[in-house]
Amino acid sequence: MIRSLAKRLAKGGVEADRIRTQINEALDGKGGIVAALLRSPLVGAGLDLTRDRVPPRDIDL
Repeated sequence: MIRSLAKRLAKGGVEADRIRTQINEALDGKGGIVAALLRSPLVGAGLDLTRDRVPPRDIDL
């Protein structure tokens, strides 16, 4: 769905302007994407998403 939306917006024109207007109206007053992410139930869950830094493994091909 997002790819389809992105393609329509990339084409430009009247339809793209209409879509942008509708998106802006839907997000108006809600703070945008960053605010939506900050409303996630995972905020403050203390997830550790760091990866261990290990040397690459030797493999035989």
